[in-house]
Amino acid sequence: MILRCLTLPVLCLAFSAQAREAFDAQVTYVTDGDTLWVQADRGGAAHKLRLTGIDAPEICQHGGKAARDFLTQLALHRRVAVNVSYVDRYGRRPATVRLDGADLAAQMVRAGHAWSDGWRGRPGLYAAEEAYARQARVGVFAANRPESPRAFRKRHGSCHTGTR
Repeated sequence: MILRCLTLPVLCLAFSAQAREAFDAQVTYVTDGDTLWVQADRGGAAHKLRLTGIDAPEICQHGGKAARDFLTQLALHRRVAVNVSYVDRYGRRPATVRLDGADLAAQMVRAGHAWSDGWRGRPGLYAAEEAYARQARVGVFAANRPESPRAFRKRHGSCHTGTR
């Protein structure tokens, strides 16, 4: 039993360490406002990434297509620097993605196309950008009571088409 209690944390650390990677890539596809695909310069299979620290509207939610279009306009076919820190419980690869040194997630939130993804009462990495977007009433924050993607999914479920 003691061995089992010690083994699990070690395996989790090893798995997490393996997931850490940094590489340069080109954005090849944008799924929605917080998910994109990149092809690493070093070759290999394309990587599906989720922008760390944000939650963009679902594609069928108000603002979802605008969020996808904004991220597409910013990044599609552009060269980016990727820093993957772990694989989450859903098997996704949250990553910080930088374009010309600028954090794409921060740009999405500041433009009002995503929420800072807080956890357990914490405001999240991009709380200042979200506060700016709310004050400026841009993007989804132009609405009087924008519904967060988390609340939308709770009421309606996800609306991804599963095409990619």
